[in-house]
Amino acid sequence: MNLLQSSVTASGNNPRGLKSVLVARFSALGDVAMSVPVVYSACRCYPDVKFTFMTRKSMTSIFINPPSNLEVVGLDLDKEYRGIAGLHKLYKRLRADYAFDAVIDLHDVLRTKVFRTFCRMASVPVSVINKGRKGKRALTRRYNKVLLPLISTRARYRQAFHRIGLPVESCFAGLFGTGRGDEKAFAVISPPKAAGESWIGIAPFAKHSGKIYPPAMMEQVIAKLSRLEGVKIFLFGGGADETPVLESWAERFPNTVSLAGKRYGFPVELSLVSWLEVMVSMDSANMHLASLVGTPVVSVWGATHPYCGFKGWRQREEDTVQLPMTCRPCSVFGNKPCFRGDYHCLRGIAPTVIIDRVMKHLNVSTAGESPDSGTAQS
Repeated sequence: MNLLQSSVTASGNNPRGLKSVLVARFSALGDVAMSVPVVYSACRCYPDVKFTFMTRKSMTSIFINPPSNLEVVGLDLDKEYRGIAGLHKLYKRLRADYAFDAVIDLHDVLRTKVFRTFCRMASVPVSVINKGRKGKRALTRRYNKVLLPLISTRARYRQAFHRIGLPVESCFAGLFGTGRGDEKAFAVISPPKAAGESWIGIAPFAKHSGKIYPPAMMEQVIAKLSRLEGVKIFLFGGGADETPVLESWAERFPNTVSLAGKRYGFPVELSLVSWLEVMVSMDSANMHLASLVGTPVVSVWGATHPYCGFKGWRQREEDTVQLPMTCRPCSVFGNKPCFRGDYHCLRGIAPTVIIDRVMKHLNVSTAGESPDSGTAQS
């Protein structure tokens, strides 16, 4: 245990004398990824407490190199534990297997509300995340918008731990610590990085239209970057509509590799991501996954806004690309239709702006190609 961990452990008084804590966050991938720095830190602050994190099966493998007192349980919530009866079955199973004496709900949705009701009926202490819904409504409403930054989702997670009697100090360095993943892990995708070579990741898609930079404009970004000497580009995505687009780009542009639809798995892909100079991502899960391995992210924001509290862990403000529009943000998740009908918040960002931010991480000259400084802001 290092000095930071020792000092943190000493400060954690655990007044309830908790021995086994169940933590719940079922979805979405980005939100689960944001919980990792907090959960890992909590485990190191309280090494005598057993933490069990329950989530969907598809998300368990992002918990790479977990602390010894953390167990991640993957669940099938759509079949095996569906409905009230299924959640009661889940409660009884986890209570028998882990004998948890406290529950921290980092999700606060109908499923977790039902689950924690069973816990309270058994006098098990429960702490629930405060999502700050009122502040988010004020931030995203069309009129009388209150454009002030809210606390981050990670801070809200820490608050939930604090309320159960487990204050958490940050002692998370990354999924691979201060280093990188094993190059052998991604040998199926690429040979090791050559001396002097620069790797760029690009994840151009998101779940909702309000967060997707127009593909035709992103294509210009890729076209320019792929022609730089010593640069290799990796394209990330996996949706049925995304895969053909990414594969087409990989075929058309030099030194470009598509990972779309390959299903290599998080341990493989995150090892690769840890070797990137920079990742270009929307406000999406890829921004948070890259953050977990210490990779800088040039993040592109449209209908959403970092003020909502979803900026990547330890990501720099100067790598945030967004337009100063009075209607932004209009949505927390980017799922509302644009009232203007043109998504200018995304279409108004020139490809050269993104290229310029990326090239700053590559130490490549941008002489003669600098974008108009009024086009976008950090």
